[in-house]
Amino acid sequence: MNASLRKAISERILVLDGAMGTMLQAYNFTEEDFRGERFKDFHLPVKGNNDLLSLTQPEAIAEIHSKYFAAGADIVETNTFSGTTIAMADYEMENIVYDLNYESARIAKEVAVVFTEKEPHKPRFVAGSIGPTNKTASMSPDVNDPGYRAVSFDELRVAYKQQVEALIDGGVDILLIETVFDTLNAKAALFAIEEVKEERDIDIAVMISGTITDASGRTLSGQTAEAFLISIAHIPLLSVGFNCALGASQLQPHLEAIASKTSYGISAHPNAGLPNAFGEYDETPEQMAVQIKKYIDKNLVNIVGGCCGTTPEHIEAIAALTVGITPRPLSF
Repeated sequence: MNASLRKAISERILVLDGAMGTMLQAYNFTEEDFRGERFKDFHLPVKGNNDLLSLTQPEAIAEIHSKYFAAGADIVETNTFSGTTIAMADYEMENIVYDLNYESARIAKEVAVVFTEKEPHKPRFVAGSIGPTNKTASMSPDVNDPGYRAVSFDELRVAYKQQVEALIDGGVDILLIETVFDTLNAKAALFAIEEVKEERDIDIAVMISGTITDASGRTLSGQTAEAFLISIAHIPLLSVGFNCALGASQLQPHLEAIASKTSYGISAHPNAGLPNAFGEYDETPEQMAVQIKKYIDKNLVNIVGGCCGTTPEHIEAIAALTVGITPRPLSF
């Protein structure tokens, strides 16, 4: 593991960035903006393919990373949530996956280096965002055929391995498997990471973050928070935690369920509350900070940030809570 990362997480609670999609929406990019020069004649519409903007609007992606670092983030995530051949198949853009991940990582790393040079006492890090894909390996998408699977473990492993290799080549410090709704998908990603580590004889920090999808306190594939932890704890991890789906208050019991059962770091990056009738997030930075403070007061987290609906203002409010706080003790 990066020595400065190990030192930083041992000394303080680290702050993760907020939502990429929320920030990109403010730019109001058109279809032409998404296409850029490289894809101006592409045969399908591409508006909405936010990962593509790392290739066609790199200045905007760098600006968003800069805003989060300036707000107090220690770690920013690459713009690669859908950066696998499986997810990119929707746009028939499987062939650009390496470029997309490499450039996303390179952009974020360049910004991180600038901030680290300005503030050497607060090194900045880049987490390669690895999303769940739009398919699930343990459940059937067809209610009439419960034995059917839209993707296999090996297909996921191959796709994740390509993404991981590109993210590492681009310079990420951490690999973040996030928004895990099916732990079998996540296991394919973990397997791919272990393959790459062995083949390249490297060690790189790995974070994994599940998502609790409803009030029952389970992931989409049916696991409780504790079961999720047990099923992935055999892999050396920097942190395990939860993101997305629920607001900060609703997430707290699930963090409590795992915090006392692992010596790994605990991460949390919840949404800015629950979406309203228009799919928008109304929770203000101040409202969210009140809830996050409870995590910190109870010594639940080592890494904290925001997911859907969060902005640099949310991250600034969260970062202010972490100043001078002793983090949970860890065992690497």
